[in-house]
Parts: sequence; C-alpha cells; structure tokens
Amino acid sequence: GTDPVCDSAAKLDDGHLNNSLGSPVQADVYFPRLIVPFCGHIKGGMRPGKKVLVMGIVDLNPESFAISLTCGDSEDPPADVAIELKAVFTDRQLLRNSCISGERGEEQSAIPYFPFIPDQPFRVEILCEHPRFRVFVDGHQLFDFYHRIQTLSAIDTIKINGDLQITKLG
Repeated sequence: GTDPVCDSAAKLDDGHLNNSLGSPVQADVYFPRLIVPFCGHIKGGMRPGKKVLVMGIVDLNPESFAISLTCGDSEDPPADVAIELKAVFTDRQLLRNSCISGERGEEQSAIPYFPFIPDQPFRVEILCEHPRFRVFVDGHQLFDFYHRIQTLSAIDTIKINGDLQITKLG
C-alpha cells in the first residue's frame, strides 16, 4: 500500500521560485503540513538543474535526522531511495546512501565538517546535476553524491524524519 503520511493535496505557493523572466511559476514541491515524519511529492521528479530546499531547526537534544529522495512513497515493497542523507549527532556524522530493490549501497561519510547544531536553524539544498547530487548546508557545499538511480524523473518524493522541525520546503 501507499504511505498514509503522503498527501499531495496542499500546494506550496511562494514567490521565491521564478523563471528567467522573473514571473512566478508554479512551485515544484507539494506538501500538506510540515510535520515530521514528513512525506511530500516533487512535481515532475528530479532533473539536472533542479534544486530541493529544506529549511528547519534541529531539536534541542537530537540523536539523528534523515532527508531522503525516493522513487514514490510505497512502504511495501519499500520505494527505491536515490539518496538518504542522515545526520548523526552522537558521532557528528553525515551519512549518505541509496537503497535499490531493498539493497543498500555503499555508504559515504566524508565531510569537511559537521554542519548541524542542536537548537539551531539550518538550510539544506540538494542540487540535482547531470551526474550527481550536490548538497549544500547553509550555503556551503558539503559533498557530492553520484547518481545510483539514473532515471532522475522517477525520483519524485521527499521524506524527512527524526529530531528536527521543518520550517520551509521549496
């Protein structure tokens, strides 16, 4: 069945997404309420040049949180995960992986520094490029993650869970 958390009824209506002429375009991310665990639909899926923005506040005593881009919202069988970004506060790690047909890939963990601070706001941008995702936190590029799912348009769902509040998606 499908994940009951997912609901694409509400629409983000926000003037920050503009086309080259400067007129507002329809926003790409749909979501009901910004409640964790969160599941939302990315209109049209990913493509080179497209960016997903997650703004939030880390909980006061966090253990971990995760942001995933997935192919649909199925729970059983679980949807393929193009990228899962997991912040682990106990050992200050930022872990990345994929899960395709139930098989987790090779985990990546190299980062220049751990960017998240308890009880502080953050801004995560996941930029889709042709060969990879490029991930920025508070404007600083932290890592690249090369695509393991090549059909970018199939990556059409964002899932967020763990010890955080979401303040804005775009």
